[in-house]
Amino acid sequence: MPERNKEFGKFGAQGIKGHEAVARQLDRLAGFIATPVTQRRGLLARLHYLTRTDHAKAAARQAGLTVTDRTLKAWLEGRRTPTAKNLDRIEAAYRTVRRANVSRHLLARLNRRGRGTRVEFHPLNQSQVPRPLQRVVDYRTLNVRQWDRIVDAWAADDTRALDDAWINDAVIDLGSQWGEYEYVTNIGFAA
Repeated sequence: MPERNKEFGKFGAQGIKGHEAVARQLDRLAGFIATPVTQRRGLLARLHYLTRTDHAKAAARQAGLTVTDRTLKAWLEGRRTPTAKNLDRIEAAYRTVRRANVSRHLLARLNRRGRGTRVEFHPLNQSQVPRPLQRVVDYRTLNVRQWDRIVDAWAADDTRALDDAWINDAVIDLGSQWGEYEYVTNIGFAA
C-alpha cells in the first residue's frame, strides 16, 4: 500500500488534498448564503438564521457568538454595525450552525439507504511536470457507501478527521494505487 505524499509539488504537479475538495463540495451542497457577511443583506440573512428560534440562538452562542440580545437587536435594526471581529464571529457561528443543521439531511442523501453516491476523481494537474517524470493518472469513479465519518468530520470542521475519514472510508477502495488520488484537481459528486 503506498504511503501518503510527503513532497507534493516537488516537480511541478498542482492540485489540492482530496478531503479539501470534498469539503468544498459538501459546502456547495449545504447551500450557504452567497452574499458576503460584510454587506448588509448578507449580515441580516445570517443574523436571522442565527436568531429565528431559541434553539438557533443557543447553537449560535455555543458556536462563539456571545453578544447580548440587545446588541443583536441593534444590529438587526441597523442602529449599530458589528466590528470586523464580530463579523468573523457571525460568519463562523453561521457556518457551524448551518453545517450542524444540514449534516443529517446530507448524510441521508449521500448514503441513499446503503446504495451510496458515485464520486468522480479528477486527477492532479501534471502539465508543469517534465515529461519523463509524469505519472499515468486517469480519471476514476467510485461508489462511496459509507459517508458517516466523512460528514461528521465536515460538520465538526475537523480537517484532520476529515482527511483520515476520506482516505480510510473512500480513497482506499481505489485499490493499490489510491495514493495517486490523495491530491486531485477536483472531486465531484451530486446527491
